[in-house]
Amino acid sequence: MKTQLPNKDGYFGEYGGSFLPEQLQVIIDEITTSYEETRKDPEFQKELQDLLKNYVGRPSPIFHAKKLSKKIGGAQIYFKREDLNHTGAHKINHCLGQALLAKKMGKKKIIAETGAGQHGVALATAAALTGLECDIYMGEVDIEKEHPNVVRMKILGAKVIPVGDGRKTLKEAVDAAFMAYVKDPITQLYAIGSVVGPHPFPMMVRDFQQVVGEEAYDQFQQMTGKLPDNLVACVGGGSNAIGLFTAFLEEENINIYGVEPAGKSFKDGEHAATLTLGKPGIIHGFKCYLLQDEDAEPMKVYSVASGLDYPGVGPQHSYLKDIGRINYKTIGDKEAIEAFFEISREEGLIPALESAHAIAYAIQLAGELKLDQTILVNLSGRGDKDIDFIAKTYGAEYNL
Repeated sequence: MKTQLPNKDGYFGEYGGSFLPEQLQVIIDEITTSYEETRKDPEFQKELQDLLKNYVGRPSPIFHAKKLSKKIGGAQIYFKREDLNHTGAHKINHCLGQALLAKKMGKKKIIAETGAGQHGVALATAAALTGLECDIYMGEVDIEKEHPNVVRMKILGAKVIPVGDGRKTLKEAVDAAFMAYVKDPITQLYAIGSVVGPHPFPMMVRDFQQVVGEEAYDQFQQMTGKLPDNLVACVGGGSNAIGLFTAFLEEENINIYGVEPAGKSFKDGEHAATLTLGKPGIIHGFKCYLLQDEDAEPMKVYSVASGLDYPGVGPQHSYLKDIGRINYKTIGDKEAIEAFFEISREEGLIPALESAHAIAYAIQLAGELKLDQTILVNLSGRGDKDIDFIAKTYGAEYNL
């Protein structure tokens, strides 16, 4: 399963592909060819692996959350500590890969969208390291909400471009970055921030992220003597989840859970539960499950976690839902915030609000399972970026 997809046209079952104007498709085909050639280049892989080890700090460790597990009284919870990577999240894994690819293709600039700012910070970091210019498109709402990451991007030398259209969040940032790329696809590379977009980007980002699961596969056995019984990760576009899940997909005895944001409610515009409530459609040049309005246009979405409020989802996730390999669940804002504080105060780990969705579901799941069961959660990012927002919005409630 993990080696067969996508097919040569970029499809995972009926999802994926590339739905672009002909003149842009020619450029995307060049990226596909360059990537296929570059990823087989021993020198490219040597450079990437050296950076992952000596710059990012891989392998990231696995931590047994003993206090939390004991408090729940059910399954044992473990965290894959992607929050310990340089820049504070899993995003650096694919940003370094894409920056190195852009450099080898002779590009002068990398551009991208960002929601929570973690992809933006990681790409700005990779750009600084490789000597590339960097433009980051970010919704005005997210700029205010994730101010610490905005400052980090600017310190690193990136240009942060505010997007004031629509809800001024992630979807609009993608729209703006895509339009900027269309204007000049020759000198710049659009470094997409998740396993979304036209082929080859879902495949490319997955390939760079699967190091997470490959490490965890070996680490967990060394630590416990067996593979985990359950995997849990949050899903917006779905890169951290695919990164963890890919190495385990063929292990049929392992239950895998992707956790989407239920937001404030399941009313239109108050959630981003794409796989739960969406239906197949096309967005940003690819086919996936999509939250759509009556005119089949992408629906307005919301999540307390800026990195999860996207109306589409990765095509591989869409396929894995249809074949029943992954169970997609939802967690609302309230449960995510409760989990944010619980893991902070029980284990001394301040998670990203995106990761808090996965932690909240793992807490629920652990309570339903026996003590000898295990749950491995991808702690995909740390919460430094969120603390100003948390203090402003929830400070009184949690005595901050």
